[in-house]
Amino acid sequence: MRVSPLLLAALLFACDPTPSVPQDHPNPQPFQPMQVQAAVDVAPAPGFADQTGGGIFATAEGNVIRLRLDGTKAALESHPGNTVTPGRARAVFRMGPGSALVEADNGLFLAQSGWLIAPPWREVLSTGLAATAATPDGAVWLGHASGLYRLQDGALSALKVNGQALEGITTLASAPAEDGSQGLWFLRQETLSVAVRTAPGTWQVRQVTSLPLKEGERVVGLAGLGASEKGKGEAWVLTSERLMRRAADGWRQVALARKPEQLLAAGRFIWVKVDGKLLSHDAEAGTWGEASGVDTREFRFLAADESGCAWVQLGADTVALTRGPIPRVLGLLEGSQVVEDALVVRSRVVPGVAPLSFVYEVAGVEVPVRGPDYSLGGSEADGTPKPYSFVGLEPGLHTLSAVARYADGTEARRSVSFDYQPLSTVALGWDKDIRPIHEARCAKCHDSGPARPLSTYTLWKDNAELIIAAVKDQRMPADGPLDPQLISLIQRWAATGANP
Repeated sequence: MRVSPLLLAALLFACDPTPSVPQDHPNPQPFQPMQVQAAVDVAPAPGFADQTGGGIFATAEGNVIRLRLDGTKAALESHPGNTVTPGRARAVFRMGPGSALVEADNGLFLAQSGWLIAPPWREVLSTGLAATAATPDGAVWLGHASGLYRLQDGALSALKVNGQALEGITTLASAPAEDGSQGLWFLRQETLSVAVRTAPGTWQVRQVTSLPLKEGERVVGLAGLGASEKGKGEAWVLTSERLMRRAADGWRQVALARKPEQLLAAGRFIWVKVDGKLLSHDAEAGTWGEASGVDTREFRFLAADESGCAWVQLGADTVALTRGPIPRVLGLLEGSQVVEDALVVRSRVVPGVAPLSFVYEVAGVEVPVRGPDYSLGGSEADGTPKPYSFVGLEPGLHTLSAVARYADGTEARRSVSFDYQPLSTVALGWDKDIRPIHEARCAKCHDSGPARPLSTYTLWKDNAELIIAAVKDQRMPADGPLDPQLISLIQRWAATGANP
């Protein structure tokens, strides 16, 4: 029997010449992805994808625009309080779950609530941003041509090794280090390293020497898999020859039939471009899928979100790809901490055919709900969504799933991991606990600046709901997200009566 050269090459690649490395053998099942094409020409540059739907991208003309999955769009304008206009936009990077960082001709700007805002620390960095990543301690890391920077508590600081800047970083990924501690993985000059958090505010850089590379093999890409109730976070590494992941028992090879070319991840989802195919891995379900009907000859990843949606460029078109009509969950973000005993959670289904039924699953219990709001707690007589009570839920990691079931027997599921930490009995007060946060992080914009006045206890109490939404989504403060402990403090203060 004669074997074709193409088949022989595939068989040789599937047989790993390094048998000492444990292997995963995916069995991708074909799926027909939903495709939503952008109505504008998007630049071939990184973008930001929002898990509640849509994203922020730079257009081919150099504007910044928000795209939504329903086909609508909206422009972002320079904030009236800016002392400099952004100029032509080049790329967009993730900051928090609901905010992005825009690199433009005139520097870096935060994209928040329809505005492009010049942050106070922008003078430190010029253009040259390559990647961003957020670690669980609330820090946002910026991989810049001039070095690696940590943005935390509104302050920007450089991480150096022996006094030397870490220049030339091309990729960042947040994932546990090899010893299980909090880590930031990065690729620099084809060398893989991880910054390990050894104490609050203290990080140590270690070169990764355990990765079992073959002779001539190089690391070309990185991605971080998020943690959930079902599994820990993981670092995934794309090399010049294969795909590797750092599991609890060490490095494993993901044995694919062809050489992988591009890698992207968000939340518990991994996307891989393999030769002429596009694969998707759902770590929560433990399944692999292969997208059908997607022409990947001219292909580029732009952004991905925690719901499993990937924004890609197919030739001249920008398209959002999802594995099906996945519901979007509103009011609960992936990886967020919940301190309230009750929370309003709703879902938005994909326009088109309405589901036959809709349920939420939490702590092993199914909660049926009705449209059009699909509110977990139901609705008042006037249609106002009711909060759902988490009383009785054990503290710790949990998963809430929104499940739409259709008449043809199919279902679409969105699972959101969250950390439930019930309210403390310690009484909190604005003057003692909240005022210091306001003075350190908020006063510069909200006392005499261009933003909403929030200079007194009364103003904070009256606007508590808006403040909590902004800090939880990491849209505010304008100079970078708050530390998770401070966000929790504000939530607890409001939930226990917003005392003076």
